[in-house]
Amino acid sequence: MVDAWDRGRGPFSALTLYVATVTFGGLLFTLDRVRHLEPADLRMMGPAFVMAAALLVAGELRPLFTPGSRDSNGVATSTTFVFALLLHWGLGVAILMQAVATVVADRSNGTAWWRTGFDVARNALAYGAASLVLVAMGHTGAPNAPMTITGADLPAIALAGLAYVVCDNVLASRATALQCGERLWHVIRADAAHQALTTGALLALSPLVVVVLERSIALLPLLLLPLFAVYRNASASLQREHEALHDTLTGLPNRRLLLRQAGDAIEEADRCGYQVGLFLLDLDRFKDVNNTLGHNVGDELLRHVGERLGSVLRPEDTVARLGGDEFGVLLPVIRDQAAAEEVAERIRTALTQPFALQEVALDLEASIGIALYPAHANDVDLLMQRADVAMYHAKEARSGIEAYDSACDPHSTQRLSLFGQLRRAIEDDELVLHYQPKVDLGTGRVSGVEALVRWQHPERGLLPPDTFVPLAEQTGLMKSLTSNVLEQALRQTAAWSESGLSIRMAVNVSARDLHDDTFCDRVSDALSRTGVAASMLELELTERVVMADPQRAMENLTALARLGVRLSLDDFGTGYSSLAYLRRLPVTEIKIDKSFVLRMDVDDEDATIVRSTIDLAHGLGLRVIAEGVETAETWQRLSDLGCDAAQGYFLSRPKPAEVVTDWLTARDNVAAMRVVGSRRPAGRRSAARG
Repeated sequence: MVDAWDRGRGPFSALTLYVATVTFGGLLFTLDRVRHLEPADLRMMGPAFVMAAALLVAGELRPLFTPGSRDSNGVATSTTFVFALLLHWGLGVAILMQAVATVVADRSNGTAWWRTGFDVARNALAYGAASLVLVAMGHTGAPNAPMTITGADLPAIALAGLAYVVCDNVLASRATALQCGERLWHVIRADAAHQALTTGALLALSPLVVVVLERSIALLPLLLLPLFAVYRNASASLQREHEALHDTLTGLPNRRLLLRQAGDAIEEADRCGYQVGLFLLDLDRFKDVNNTLGHNVGDELLRHVGERLGSVLRPEDTVARLGGDEFGVLLPVIRDQAAAEEVAERIRTALTQPFALQEVALDLEASIGIALYPAHANDVDLLMQRADVAMYHAKEARSGIEAYDSACDPHSTQRLSLFGQLRRAIEDDELVLHYQPKVDLGTGRVSGVEALVRWQHPERGLLPPDTFVPLAEQTGLMKSLTSNVLEQALRQTAAWSESGLSIRMAVNVSARDLHDDTFCDRVSDALSRTGVAASMLELELTERVVMADPQRAMENLTALARLGVRLSLDDFGTGYSSLAYLRRLPVTEIKIDKSFVLRMDVDDEDATIVRSTIDLAHGLGLRVIAEGVETAETWQRLSDLGCDAAQGYFLSRPKPAEVVTDWLTARDNVAAMRVVGSRRPAGRRSAARG
């Protein structure tokens, strides 16, 4: 909470006067209480005091950090021991040791002197409030008359702890409220739950410390072991949280953490009147590095880019890797657009300095898109989307840096309206699925169907996916959209199964889905709810989705494969696939892109690509399906080449479930396909698995 005070603090501001008043009054109070202590008092307390004081200072130097906490300073376990000193030996001893520990810790951390003075004074006043409660209820401790703890003392101790928490929180929150121009109650309420949980738990341990002090310090391990366990568990939890929120290649925050921090920055900006800046940065011609020097060099280059970005930004700014060669930069406080453009120019200049990798000097350029809150967007998702629009404008215009401009986003108003409508459409079940069959070329049997989403818009009618799926990908609605499609598709699979039709269901997966750490769990939950076996679900993903972040894609795809879900690589041949990655991916099938299939009867090069792809896939033990089959001639040629299955208008257009159900049960359709497929040479199917 105190960390925010540097911003906007003037020499004669209300904040400065407040801090000065509290510091002066608190330090006077500290000196008045401490001056009554004599050296004999310290000697009288003996080894128990020395041990408690040492643990107190150690707790201040090594705060406890818990997952999900927004407090960058952590929780000082010294509170437990200071409150124990207050109970056992009185206020003077407690605030003396708290002051010593605060000074030692702040000097170690390089904290500004005025913050140290305020912290010492604030703690002294808060413990003074707790002492008043104890005195009023007839409980006092002193070096020559230590207070002992019984069960009857616990209500007084609880009230004293409450007085400490309230006083400390009010004193600190008042400073933050003055700095941000917020109401005191709003600031207190924002942090009340965290304060009650953490500080309350630490204060609850204080009576146990007193028992150890008055009985025997030999009992100290019984107290330290639980504290050690808490530290270890907190560290392990932090490590797991760090892995979930950081990119494994660069160690930088990932998209999930960037969005969380952007949300926090927006909340702070709302309270304090700041602007927030978000940059999206894409490296130009990075794929040339991968193709020429290999992915290992490309990965090393990405690590160096992350380090260089961090070197030209402020400590409070965030650099994140969003996937592939795309980075995000969050400026939690920025003056205006001109200042943001200066930072972007500094970033771009830094990246033009050559990177020396494996005795090769690599020059890079970047396209940077800038979006500001609240000037360009009023929430996190829209801010990200506007930065993305600006980045692509910078790339297309070859200008390097562009701030969001609605004039360069002619559909922004319409898309914003559509975004709100799409969110409601998902919630109101306006999305409908059409299904397109996949047919085995050897037997003519239906091997599965692909679920294709449509939007039954109440005013514009049935909308194809290309009018709203890209919007969902850019605005953070993709998770909800995919969950909706997956649920509908699996319910239909279950319904077909009950009617005697065992049909494998294919559902498309976006980059946002595949890079979401919760996606595998969401798929598992959907399978459990609908009662569909994992083997009856096939997820289709494109090369672009996989290659955007191969390492994370591999982790999530492996988890899905272990679940039993089949995986298919869609649009094969149109992306940037590497044979090394293709060999390692746990896919069971590849789909040849229809752009090659549609022209294979008139273009020998496309026919060669199709034949080579089939041979390559079979050599790797993969099943091959061709999409875009529109004629009997194409069907026959694919059959002659040994392709495993086909999908396209020759068989059926995507149709609603009730129409596809009739089609699936019509024996004449299956028979006709079996006749067409009967001319296929025998023996070619054995090379494929699945």
